[in-house]
Amino acid sequence: MNNEQESISRATSISRASKHGSTVSRSQSLIKKNVAPHDLRPSDILIERFVAWKAIVKQLIAYFEGIADIENNTAKELTKLGAVIQVPFRSGNQFLGEGGLQDIYYGIRDKTRVIADQHANLGRTIDSSIVQHLQKLRSEIKAHIKNVQNDTGRLATSVARERELSAKLIGDLSTNISIFKNTPMSVTNKTDPYVANAGVMRQLQKQVHEENALQKSIIIMQQNSAHFEEGIVRAVQSAWQTFDEWQSRMTSSVQDTWQVLGTHMASLAPDREWISFSARSDHLLDPETPLRNPEAIQYPSKEDPSVIAVHTGLLERKKRYTRSYRESYFVLTPAGFLHEYASSDPVAASTPLFSLFLPACTLGPPSSSSARSHKFHIEGRKDGSGSTKTGGLSRLSISRSQHAWSFRARSREDMMEWWNDIRMLCARYLVASESMERSGPVAAAVRSAGYVSEEEDEEDEEDEGSSVEEEDEEDDGLYQNATDGEDVEPPSYSHPARDSGIQVGQNGYAVSFSL
Repeated sequence: MNNEQESISRATSISRASKHGSTVSRSQSLIKKNVAPHDLRPSDILIERFVAWKAIVKQLIAYFEGIADIENNTAKELTKLGAVIQVPFRSGNQFLGEGGLQDIYYGIRDKTRVIADQHANLGRTIDSSIVQHLQKLRSEIKAHIKNVQNDTGRLATSVARERELSAKLIGDLSTNISIFKNTPMSVTNKTDPYVANAGVMRQLQKQVHEENALQKSIIIMQQNSAHFEEGIVRAVQSAWQTFDEWQSRMTSSVQDTWQVLGTHMASLAPDREWISFSARSDHLLDPETPLRNPEAIQYPSKEDPSVIAVHTGLLERKKRYTRSYRESYFVLTPAGFLHEYASSDPVAASTPLFSLFLPACTLGPPSSSSARSHKFHIEGRKDGSGSTKTGGLSRLSISRSQHAWSFRARSREDMMEWWNDIRMLCARYLVASESMERSGPVAAAVRSAGYVSEEEDEEDEEDEGSSVEEEDEEDDGLYQNATDGEDVEPPSYSHPARDSGIQVGQNGYAVSFSL
């Protein structure tokens, strides 16, 4: 109690006296400050302080209202989140009804709602207890400010009025004394200096009483304000302590709920659901089931003769513009097409890069056995019906001019195999004679009439053109027409057909006849 009185005394004192100073000097100092020209009004200072306290409490009210809104919104969002878990599962007979994942999901939904309720309870507690308590405190501060204004303000007004009256009477006393000294005969009973002085004394005594009453009121108000401010601080501390206790309790409860969910989730064996599912399912595959073999694929018309290649392998085809050879994978089909592919893999290369329709072309003779390269030529017919299908089989591009294509094989045997199979599909083919021994430049020129020489072919000096010169009508005996296939057996593509008019030698190839 003594400590409280001492603190109040220090708070209400305008200045502190020196420990070694006298009581008289301290009193003189207080009197000097009290009658200073600026006329300090302690009541205004008290009012300003508690106005500041009111603003501080208002900020704290807004803070806790925000926390309450956060907790309420969290509760709403958790309630919505709990509705995401739809149990029982709507996936048929996929999961266990009890003792499995579905039970855990029931726990997630229910515990989420419990956590939402805990956040909502904290929000309601903050609104009902803490915020209302602080609002009540703010109202008390406003009432205290009003009391200070009413009590000290009324006395201060009275003191100011008495001071004005005292100043007026003192001025009248000076005037009466001056009249008495200058014109004694004009003095009246009211202007008698004695009577005026008695009035001044009474007024000053009344003023002093009002001054003392104001001073006592201010001192009492200062003491009351000190105690009231202590109550404000305790109220704020109590509000925060209440929030801390409820928030800690809610956090601990929520943490325990999450921990229960985690424990429940960890207790589920990873293979429990699968073991149960596989035990009641009749449609799962046996791991020992053999894999499908792509080579054993069967489908209608797989073995039809029209889909089986006549000849496949690598050939080199001379490019039209660069006149250089490029090796590619070629396929000769029963339909009469010579297709060029980028690769021998049917999956990687499903569309031909180049296609030649042989029934509309003429096959030139193969190169001689003494030639350095093993090649042959294919050109369109002279009547313009020779054609190629490029890019795809849907678009037929008919050449208006006669074109020839040169093909080269790695060996003569490979070339003859290709030549014998291709000639069975071409409209006409030319057989070169090799039975005569011819020498000299004239004979060589005759033999190579219409074809590019080996030296010119290797050096790429001439433009691409027909490898066979135009023949006169009397040279038609050099060409053999392909059989129509109406009254004879289908031709075999590796050997000449019987009664075809072509003699076969011991090596299995056609015997050339002399020009």
